[in-house]
Amino acid sequence: MNHFEASASRVPGPASPVPPALPWLNPERAESLQGLLRERILVLDGAMGTMIQQHQLDEAAYRGERFAKGYDHAYDHVEHVHEDNCGCARDQRGNNDLLSLTQPQIIRDIHAQYLAAGADLIETNTFNSTTVSLADYGLEHLARELNEAGARLARQACDAAEAADPSRPRYVIGVLGPTSRTASLSPDVNRPGFRAITFDELRVAYREAADGLIDGGADVLMVETVFDTLNAKAALFAIEEAFDARGARLPVMVSGTITDASGRTLSGQTAEAFWYSLRHAQPLAIGLNCALGAKDLRAHVDVLAQVADAYVSTHPNAGLPNAFGGYDETPEDMADVLGEFARSGLLNLVGGCCGTTPAHIAAIVRAVEGVAPRALPSLVAAA
Repeated sequence: MNHFEASASRVPGPASPVPPALPWLNPERAESLQGLLRERILVLDGAMGTMIQQHQLDEAAYRGERFAKGYDHAYDHVEHVHEDNCGCARDQRGNNDLLSLTQPQIIRDIHAQYLAAGADLIETNTFNSTTVSLADYGLEHLARELNEAGARLARQACDAAEAADPSRPRYVIGVLGPTSRTASLSPDVNRPGFRAITFDELRVAYREAADGLIDGGADVLMVETVFDTLNAKAALFAIEEAFDARGARLPVMVSGTITDASGRTLSGQTAEAFWYSLRHAQPLAIGLNCALGAKDLRAHVDVLAQVADAYVSTHPNAGLPNAFGGYDETPEDMADVLGEFARSGLLNLVGGCCGTTPAHIAAIVRAVEGVAPRALPSLVAAA
């Protein structure tokens, strides 16, 4: 039973009463999403980075006017004034999330292309929009602004698609990426007990990001590409703090990543263990994305489909990276594999990650059209 259904059926026990669930922040949107998930398999969008790379943007294009000198000239430090050669300039090429501010039309157009391909849910361009990840670019202070801007661009694209076809709602997924640090593992092989970040540091960073996504108009929040379950727990804790502060909540999704042929996340969990570690958060959906292609993910998605009393999602890469860092799996190849997932009763939501394009999403839409969604199991504890 996921949060949508559990919130209506909990019966507080006499010894440990359960506080009432928070109401939906946007009841009409949340309820329509629930209804669609019961009716059919919903389709996520594909890769943002793959589409951005096709524009071949140079350093100046990434920086735009506001960041022309490699730092934010609109940001006033309390104890520092930016000057030429002050040491604050950083290369921004590759900082894809910054494009929500410097090249918003490109991001909005990418969203529009995925919507035109048939995607029901669009992910925000906020994968690295936490203070932790933005520190690599010297732009930690932009975390809240980038999340709000990224959600707003996706919201505008979805609203435009809905205006063109009011019969088909489109939803914004506010993305919270894994950050560039891990709370469970040491980055120094000589100091196994060392941690580059703490749970509380992650919690604070994720709270700022979550607030920005909510303010920007996200319909759903998704903690995705989880390689360290402790990072995900910090994100989910922060999300609950954000909901509590508002007195209302959004649906939440979680998607992990199996890093290699071992079938485990980087922090060592199988798909089954990953689910049971996060089940307490009662996510709308649990799934797997990135790292592997669809063929290599099948066994692990199958496990989730068997054990999870939540909806199951997957948005894999277009195969494994080739020698040039590209992805060779064609839309037809990927759709054939994911279509089999659907026909085998494994899926509720499906899309693409690295290497996928609107053509991949359009092919996936055709492959799952008319296929019944996975039914939520009724898992009853033994007496």
